[in-house]
Formats: sequence, C-alpha cells, structure tokens
Amino acid sequence: MVSLSNSISKGLLHSPELREYMLETVVYPREPELLKEIRLITSNHPRCLMATAPEAGQLIALLLKLTNAKKTIEIGVFTEYSLVLTALTIPDDGKIIAIDLDRDAYEMELPIINKANIEHKINFIQSSALSALDELLNENDNSESFDFAFIDGDKVSYQKYHEKMLELVKVGGIIVYDNTLWFGTVAMPEECVKETMKPNRQNVIEFNKFLASDTRVQISQVPTGDGITICWRL
Repeated sequence: MVSLSNSISKGLLHSPELREYMLETVVYPREPELLKEIRLITSNHPRCLMATAPEAGQLIALLLKLTNAKKTIEIGVFTEYSLVLTALTIPDDGKIIAIDLDRDAYEMELPIINKANIEHKINFIQSSALSALDELLNENDNSESFDFAFIDGDKVSYQKYHEKMLELVKVGGIIVYDNTLWFGTVAMPEECVKETMKPNRQNVIEFNKFLASDTRVQISQVPTGDGITICWRL
C-alpha cells in the first residue's frame, strides 16, 4: 500500500536522484539568474511548496515561445517565479495581468522585478480571482484576447476559472493548470493521504475528470512538478 512520505517533494519522480539529474543537467543551466534568485529566496519561505517547480517553469517558457504569447494572465502569484519567468519570456511590449489576494508576497520580489526592468509588463491586481475575471470580461476588448493563461490559485475554483478562461483566451491559445496531480496523492488510496492534503486532492480529482470530458479544449497532463495540465483552446 502506498503512503504519503513525511517529506513531500514538489517532484513526482520516484527517484529523487533522477529528478536532481534532470534539474542539474537540463533545467538549472538554462535558468535565468533572476529566477534562480527567486527560487533560492522562496526556498526559505514557510509555504515554499506553493512555488512553481523550475522544471514546470521551463516547459511554460517553451509554450510561451511556441505560441508567440504577448497578452497573458496569471491567477495565483505567490513569490512570482512563474510571473517573472513569463515577463522575461514575452516581448518587451507584452502584458501580464497577475491576480492574487496577497500583495505582500508580490512585493517581496519587487526588487528583482525592478532589477529585471520588467515592471512595465505587469499589471498586478489584488483581488479574489473570480471578481477580477468578471471585471475583465466586462471590458469588451478582453473577450478572447489572451494568448496564454497560467492558473495556480485555489483548487476548489479551478472549474469556475476554466469557464472564465474559455471566454478570455482566444481560440488557439493555451491555458495551463498547475498542481493537477497534487503531489501524487490523486493516485493514492484515501486512507494513505494526510488530512491536510485531502480537500484539495478531491477538488483536483474532480477537475481532472471534468477536463478529460471537455471537448472545448485539447489537453495533455504532464507529470512535472506535481503535475500540470496544458489545454489548447479549440
């Protein structure tokens, strides 16, 4: 019977040595210094597991480049690893709408954002995500105008976010959901999962089933970090 380790890793690979090999060989050598700085600062944060896994970040950067993304949206900012990564990847006249209730975490990395000279690309909105998305949809020029979206907010709202994203992201655009394997617990017997992990585990399981049946998107679930699901808007 599988049990959840006392030391939860952001990676899902059963071999820590194999994940470390991937990070050291492929990810870290290409990681911008500013992202490395954020990653190291965040590693001392009490909620460091909320941060985007660097290997997932590398995939997101590739998707941004492949789609020539210019107008993007992000729900759940935390200490900005994915936000800064996006800002560094999109063109100089690109824009990111970043939504989070926690301004303190955002401001924690402002010196790095200023150092990178990317602040002009970022519109940070301190708000609940659903309220902010409704406001965006009330502005007609936002409908089906976004090239790319990254969702890393509260898991209970993922399906609601998805419906809003289908209105905001253009046909051919990409929506990426983080944590869709929830530290591997989605495949564990419930009795083996820590109580603190169970509520979001169930939300993620239900969201995964929903996405699998949604014909409005083509999907691929990737076991990197603790799971990301890539949706291509049809």
